[in-house]
Amino acid sequence: MRTRLLARLATPVLVTALTVQGARAQDAIAQFYKDKQINFYIGYPAGGAYDAYARLVSRFMGNHIPGKPIIVPRNMPGGGGHIAAGYVANVAPQDGTAFATADNSMALAQVTGDKGLKFDVRTLQFIGNPTVTNNVMVAWHTSGVKSIEDAKHRQVTMGATGPSNPGAQYPRAANLLIGAKFKLIYGYPGSTDLNIAMEKGEIDGRGSNDWVGWKATQPDRVAQKMIIVLAQIGLQREPDLPDVPLLADLASNDHDRKVLRLLSTNVVVGKPIFTSSGVPADRIAALRKAFDDTMKDPALLAQASKESLDIRPVRGEDVQKLVADVIDNTPKDIADRLRDIIVGDEEGSR
Repeated sequence: MRTRLLARLATPVLVTALTVQGARAQDAIAQFYKDKQINFYIGYPAGGAYDAYARLVSRFMGNHIPGKPIIVPRNMPGGGGHIAAGYVANVAPQDGTAFATADNSMALAQVTGDKGLKFDVRTLQFIGNPTVTNNVMVAWHTSGVKSIEDAKHRQVTMGATGPSNPGAQYPRAANLLIGAKFKLIYGYPGSTDLNIAMEKGEIDGRGSNDWVGWKATQPDRVAQKMIIVLAQIGLQREPDLPDVPLLADLASNDHDRKVLRLLSTNVVVGKPIFTSSGVPADRIAALRKAFDDTMKDPALLAQASKESLDIRPVRGEDVQKLVADVIDNTPKDIADRLRDIIVGDEEGSR
């Protein structure tokens, strides 16, 4: 009886102590971020989907971080986003005042031994991903390419920023695993440059862009069917692309299908927002909570709707676990096959 009584008396004391401790932690974080500026490095030029989501988050997330810092988006293109990611991982302040968003295939690049990756992706601390949307391979309407089957019977030139970018990975996967005849042309800085090249007829299409990005940045061209979607890369079809095949569904055997499904996990990583390894755990927890709260902010949701940006968020903890799982638990035979696709044969590139 006495033990139960003491337990009942102790419970309110414990709750009070935890509440006070939590309040002090919030005060410390607010004191740190008060009058601070967070630089948000975007691994691509202005005008694309990564840029649009980063600027949307930058506009509203500061209101949900204790201390209400200003978040300033800064474009740092190059290397498929690896330059911005490397800057935050290795150079920027390790205190939570530097964010980045970059290529969602960084974990796969590490699995396959990409030498251009100058940091361990697992050491990045992921804050969240604002949307899950399939990537798509597309052709311009004047190219004469109407389906993925057409690409099995004629050479189709596809533009990409570089060999480690999904815009190169997906066409190479299609070449090696389903018999397509894509020719890759590298060196385009970002989405805007790729779109211009496609419209000028310099290339037939793009190896990757997310579907929501097309709808947000090129709504007229989507509505007029000037952009022909050949295949989508994801774990399930987009509701408004029911007749466009998933790349994984085109595999002829179970092993290749597993390779393509692994390649498709990038869509869950999405448009990842992350910071560096040295940021203290309590600050990371506060940033992740701020991101989660931002994704429910009516003002952000209204602006996203205005810009035709879908909000389908993934928590930072879940992105962190997925990245670690891909790097630590990919079977060797699948990783080796994926390596053939991602860093292997460069034939057909310029």
